[in-house]
Amino acid sequence: MALTAREVSGGVSDRVVALVFGDRRIPRALADLTSLTVSEASAPTIPEGTVRVIVVGGHADLSTTLARLLRDDRLDVEVGFVPPLSGGGLGAARRARNGVAQRVPLIRDETGAVIVRSARWLPSGGDAITGEAVVDDTVLFDGESTGVVIEPLPGMPGLRARAIGGGRSGPGRGWVTGRAAQLGSTGVLVERDGVAAARPARRSAFYRHIEGWLRVG
Repeated sequence: MALTAREVSGGVSDRVVALVFGDRRIPRALADLTSLTVSEASAPTIPEGTVRVIVVGGHADLSTTLARLLRDDRLDVEVGFVPPLSGGGLGAARRARNGVAQRVPLIRDETGAVIVRSARWLPSGGDAITGEAVVDDTVLFDGESTGVVIEPLPGMPGLRARAIGGGRSGPGRGWVTGRAAQLGSTGVLVERDGVAAARPARRSAFYRHIEGWLRVG
């Protein structure tokens, strides 16, 4: 059940936890909440009874938190996000604390990793990926491409993808929307929210999980 602003600032604020990644500072608007410092190299441990977590960090930290909630079957926990502080940092902290949560598609891959901003399939060697990529039943490329970008959507069908270049792509070589994007190749480097995988892969798939996540703000 979504929290109201009054509930967050009142009696249930002890069940709202700020996850502070790396050396980032907790915003003043969140200073009275329980806060946990998380190493950027580890998955956060979210206390039982938490109804909302507020991620203070980058997009990769947010995706790591969602992957942990997915793994623990806790997608009923609301998730707010405060990116590295800039001109809009104070507003982001207030929205993360007082905003209303809405369920949006959760985009994951076959390894259990989650993306919140974008993923890319990139050549693991040479100038191009050799293989075939599709979104649902639509071909993005068949042959060679310099890469593919995949992005979550705020609503159905869940994601969109486009081939960066080369090969045969969808209508107009633009974005193609669908539930799943899949690739089979001779070798590809998978990048998730700016973080590259340690090793190349031959196959990769990003798809809409059966249950979405509760995004605050």
